[in-house]
Amino acid sequence: MSQVAIIMGSKSDFEIMSEAIEILKSFDINTEYDIVSAHRTPNKMVEYASNAEKKGIKVIIAGAGGAAHLPGMVASITSLPVIGVPIKSRNSIDGWDSILSILQMPGGVPVATVALNGSKNAGILAAQIIGSFDSKVADKVKAYKKDLEDKVIESSKDLKKKS
Repeated sequence: MSQVAIIMGSKSDFEIMSEAIEILKSFDINTEYDIVSAHRTPNKMVEYASNAEKKGIKVIIAGAGGAAHLPGMVASITSLPVIGVPIKSRNSIDGWDSILSILQMPGGVPVATVALNGSKNAGILAAQIIGSFDSKVADKVKAYKKDLEDKVIESSKDLKKKS
């Protein structure tokens, strides 16, 4: 059973959203993913968001470009945490339209928003949410962050050796 659902507005978003899939796999978190367009398949979006919790989903990551309504619309339907990934699409205004569309949600309909094309961070945030009630996942996230720290310390040592 998948714990994280990764949805995107179109097939062209997959390249960006695959980073979330990869990082979640590295934490051994079961994921599912699909194309769910808020504008072109609104009935599918409503059905998907309405049934996600029943299917065992704990977090939804929704990536969208342009007007980027998918994360907010999904958040308006479900009580699950929704993480929005603004995507710089070919018809985008340097990604700002997507960022602001996801970020500027009305009170009562929150969407956690990561950086433009930041699906890896969305995956890490989803893992942290899962880790808040699953100690095995929490330990993997802690190890990941420790590895990041170790890499920076090692880079610092290498830099000092060169000077």
